[in-house]
This record gives sequence, structure tokens and C-alpha cells, in this order.
Amino acid sequence: MTDVKDDADDHIEASRAPLIEHLMELRNRLVWSLIAVGSMAVICFIFHAEIVQFLAAPLRRVDPDAVVTTLNPQEAFFTVMNLAIWGGFFFAFPIVAFQLWRFVAPGLYRNEQGAFLPFLIATPFLFILGASLAYFMVIPLALDFLISFAEGISTEDGIGVENENRFSEYVGFIKVMLLAFGASFELPVLLTLLGRAGIASADGLAAKRKYAIVGIAAVAAMITPPDFISQIALGVPVYLLYEISIHLVRGFERKRAEREAEEDAELGLTGE
Repeated sequence: MTDVKDDADDHIEASRAPLIEHLMELRNRLVWSLIAVGSMAVICFIFHAEIVQFLAAPLRRVDPDAVVTTLNPQEAFFTVMNLAIWGGFFFAFPIVAFQLWRFVAPGLYRNEQGAFLPFLIATPFLFILGASLAYFMVIPLALDFLISFAEGISTEDGIGVENENRFSEYVGFIKVMLLAFGASFELPVLLTLLGRAGIASADGLAAKRKYAIVGIAAVAAMITPPDFISQIALGVPVYLLYEISIHLVRGFERKRAEREAEEDAELGLTGE
């Protein structure tokens, strides 16, 4: 009886050791990720003037004489702090993704590592692609429409509405647009991962194409300014990415079927 109890205690102790090792590994990865985000945030705060000028470039292209104002002394400081933290997460993402990969990779098979790594690489690329579309095309068009609309309003007495740009609200508008477009371009990564996990299928995605079109149009209408050009600039690329996702999922399904057929053939030969 004592031997059985000792064996049970040894088993519990052996299972506890790997758990502690995994928790320590996770702690180390989180620490390195936080250090990376904090370091990048400090760098962004140091170069906040250049970052603000970069974000103000679309406004200057629309209105070279535009002025950005603040309503209280602390607004500029807290807006820059928020911008630095946001920039820290953005620029530190490759390091955070690498730490995530180092934590997850040892628990994956070699073929699973090869399948997961492309998604990790594609994520920042697609985000930057979507954010670039917003920065160079959609935001200037949206600002031009919104400013023109505001300045075109007048009362019966002929008093026009003068457009003023508040610093915190303008930076918030730019951040929302960049994040919305960047996140929308992650659709192929999300759908392909769902396909690999067996949650979504190519035929299922193709059958729900009309619902996807309505959903994409609704999201584009909610996160873009109320002008048709901005909505088309987001909706069309996202729909094309949806179609690309269908082909990617179908390709993975084809490879999975071929692999399963080969395994069945090998089992059949072994059984003979």
C-alpha cells in the first residue's frame, strides 16, 4: 500500500515539474515582451514630434493651412503618452510574436510548426498593408470629404462653419482608421486558421458569400467616414481577401485529404 502511495506521489511531482517549467517559460516570454513594448514606447515618446508630423501629413495634404489645437494644457502630454504606448505595441509586435513563437513552437510537431510560422509572418505584413491603404488613400479622401462638408455648412445669415482640428480627437481618428483597416486585412489569417482547425470549410465560406458581402459592407459603413469612396476602398479589398481565404482553405483541405489518403494507404500496406 505504501508503494502505491509513493508511486502516486512521484507521478504528481513529475507532472508538477513540467507545469512549473512551462509557467516559468511563460513568465520569461511575457517579461521580454513587456520590455520590448516599454522600450519601443520610450523611443516613440522621444521621437513623438516626428510621429505627430507623420500622422498630420494626410491633413496637410488636404489643407496646407490646417492648425491642430488643444483645449487644455495637459491634453498634448496625455495624447502623446497614449500615442507612445500605442506605437510601442505596434513596433514591438515582431518581438512579441517571436516570443510567442518560442513559447508555442516546442509543443508543436514539425509539420505544425511549418504551418503556423507563415501565419505569424503574414499577420504584420497584412496589417501594414491595410494601414498603408488607409494612410495613403482613405484618410486623405475622408478628411477632404469631412472638411469640405463642415466648411460648406452655412446659416441663413451667411455665417459659415470654420473647421478646427482638436489634437486628441484628430490623433484618435487616425488611430481608429489605421487599426480598423489593419485589423480588417487580417481576415485571411483568421479564416485560414479556422479552416485548418476544422471550424470553417471552403464550401461553407463559399456558401455564405452573400452574408459575407453584407457583413463587410456593414463593417465598412461603421468604421469609415460616411462617404462612398472610403467605404468602397475598405469593402472591396476585404471582399477580395475573403475570396482569397476560400482558395487558401480549399488548398489546405486538398493537402489534408491527400495526406490522409497516403496514411490510409500505408496502413493498408502494413495490414497486409
